[in-house]
Amino acid sequence: MNTETNSQNNLPDDEASGAAEAPTRKRPKPGERRLQILQTLAGMLEQPGAERITTAALSAKLGVSEAALYRHFASKAQMFEGLIDFVEQSVFAFVRQIADREPAGPAQVARTIALILQFAEKNPGMARVMTGDALVFENERLQERMNLLFDKLESTFKQSLRDGDPQSDTPTVDAQVTASLLVAFMMGRMQRFARSGFKRLPSENLQASLARVL
Repeated sequence: MNTETNSQNNLPDDEASGAAEAPTRKRPKPGERRLQILQTLAGMLEQPGAERITTAALSAKLGVSEAALYRHFASKAQMFEGLIDFVEQSVFAFVRQIADREPAGPAQVARTIALILQFAEKNPGMARVMTGDALVFENERLQERMNLLFDKLESTFKQSLRDGDPQSDTPTVDAQVTASLLVAFMMGRMQRFARSGFKRLPSENLQASLARVL
């Protein structure tokens, strides 16, 4: 800025020289700034009792203008989509990881659910996104994406339970009912976690609970 330049020119020679040698603050790269915005948004969602987060509050937290946010995201909905992308990538990475390690059946499903709930426990802000609590006043398509994620998980569980039953060539009624119950159980655990101010952990008595269902 011109003001800073004039001030520097008024310094004594030795001080002016030192100021000239001082490292300039690097501006973050576009990708780094996007990540910083998403990390800050997720961090704000981790605050117990957090209400709807506005772009004004987010920009204040970051120490930038709202206009700066919109240079990286077209809308706040797009910021939440960035969080949902992270959730989807993480969840289905767990699904593939367990499928590669364990044969189809109840044990595979139980292990997958445990990893997803551990992910929610370690990322409270993401838990609020997954349950939809953070999306209540946002664009409807965000909740639709989360609904689709759980629908895909239910289909995955149903397939695994069916494949784990050598006597069945198609998804049995039991497999369909159990898969639906497991998804509802998982969502309920995350919702209780979010609405208890992150005090009731999703992993609480998890193995015993899954053993009763499976």
